[in-house]
Amino acid sequence: MTFKELGLHAGLIEGLEHMNFENATPIQEQAIPLILEGKDLIACAQTGTGKTGAYILPTLHMLANSNSKGTKVVIVCPTRELALQIDQQIMGFAYFLGLHSIPIYGGGDGSEWDQQKTALTRGADIIVATPGKLISYLNLGHFDFSNVTHFILDEADRMMDMGFREDIVRIAKALPQKRQNLMFSATMPDKIRKLIKELLHEPAQINLALSKPAEGVLQAAYLVRDEHKPALIAQLIKEKSYLQKVVVFTSTKSNVGTIVRALKSKGFKTGAISSDYQQTEREEVMQQFASGQINVLVGTDVISRGIDIKDINLVINYDVPPHAEDYVHRVGRTARAETTGVAITLINEKDMYAFSEIEKLIDKEIYKMNLPPEIGISPEWKIRTRAEGGGHHGGPKRPSSGGQNGNNKKRPFKRFNKPKTNS
Repeated sequence: MTFKELGLHAGLIEGLEHMNFENATPIQEQAIPLILEGKDLIACAQTGTGKTGAYILPTLHMLANSNSKGTKVVIVCPTRELALQIDQQIMGFAYFLGLHSIPIYGGGDGSEWDQQKTALTRGADIIVATPGKLISYLNLGHFDFSNVTHFILDEADRMMDMGFREDIVRIAKALPQKRQNLMFSATMPDKIRKLIKELLHEPAQINLALSKPAEGVLQAAYLVRDEHKPALIAQLIKEKSYLQKVVVFTSTKSNVGTIVRALKSKGFKTGAISSDYQQTEREEVMQQFASGQINVLVGTDVISRGIDIKDINLVINYDVPPHAEDYVHRVGRTARAETTGVAITLINEKDMYAFSEIEKLIDKEIYKMNLPPEIGISPEWKIRTRAEGGGHHGGPKRPSSGGQNGNNKKRPFKRFNKPKTNS
């Protein structure tokens, strides 16, 4: 279905045409009519399906047809990177509408504080904020909530994992009771269901491909001890020199430096992002990555839901993410908008049970490979309980996947073909 067929404002259609968007994604096709009807909505869909446009477009349509003044939309999301991404999309979609948004997040300098305070007091049409930062402005009395008509939570499950539940509830209580509530999430754990009951009124529901990576992602894994990981990722990236953009995820900030040093020593143009970096440093690295000045980005999960850059061909999980749902978000950085990509996870002895939990979540057994002989010998695939040193999770054993036994001759190094992209 085209955006014109959805009946969106002419100014929005003009903006979409300038951005070369014509057809709605499935989540947009389902969500936009429901939002335009004024219903509360809970939408559950994987990353890369167009969730941001699914709520921004109908919200902008309603604002364009409204004469009310002041801030009318509050969007809350987990990270500053995602807040900036959402704000950038709003600017593109709303270019011909005369509507304005402002991202509110921590970690900036004094000039950003003044700019955010001015926008809040004057009433920007749309506020895109991280929970903690919005609460700090709320405490200072800088925000007039009286004209808010839309309250939107993006990546709600991630915010629950990060401990923002109380902040979200407090923000909601400060808003007018009569408003439209929209909640978007990639997964639907019990804590999200409880939040829905608390904040939303008889919401419509959309569920698309719950907790599963996009079909275009070729998923694989290596059984590898920690000491061999730097050499392996360097070889993987070298083997795929045709790839334009690679993202390497790790669960710890200390590993970021280790990975960057290993890749730079091999001559790869590499940048890094973690919570230790200042916001200006993060933005500079993201700009360099988007423009192609660097082609390998190393980061923690702080960027797993806050990066929306096209043509990310390869995602490498340096370690198994601590939560099974995080795997979906990491892998979702590639194969976006119906393209294809590769996602490779490095599994040490302690992380094997955690990886088996991921396989259960996505309902798919992922192909596992041993190391190339020149790098080392792989550990045997064995799902160990926590008492046996099983890493993030504990639980019963289950049969091995693919009969891995650490013998490199029985499971040779597999080379992936160049992923295809759709025009």
